[in-house]
Amino acid sequence: MAKKAAKKSAKKTAKKSAVKASSNGKYSFIDDLLEELHEVIQVDKKGQAKIKKTDLKAVLESSFEKAGKAAASGQRVRFPAIGALVRSEVKARKAGKQMNPFTGEEMTVSARPASKKPRWSFPKSLKETFANKKNW
Repeated sequence: MAKKAAKKSAKKTAKKSAVKASSNGKYSFIDDLLEELHEVIQVDKKGQAKIKKTDLKAVLESSFEKAGKAAASGQRVRFPAIGALVRSEVKARKAGKQMNPFTGEEMTVSARPASKKPRWSFPKSLKETFANKKNW
């Protein structure tokens, strides 16, 4: 009975801290991940935190899903050390004729409506790592 009460109070404090952290209205991947980890982490008698692999996988998947939804709503979502996800606007295109660059013959191009697609941007440090030939 005491364990259930302790879990409920831990969940409430985790939710309160997450609400305070995200009070500016922006989505924070780290805050969301931390909030969900607080809900599933168990502490043993020695004071060591334990988490099951399945729980960790579920937490990561739900955090990435929430991040994707936040990016789809127009927010820029930053993932530490690997990049940022943002929604980009794709302009509409009229139907018409264009030249095939390989064969030189004229071909018709169908119209394309305007749409929104995800765009990923990498941090400068990661780009430099890939550009450095020593790492190949």
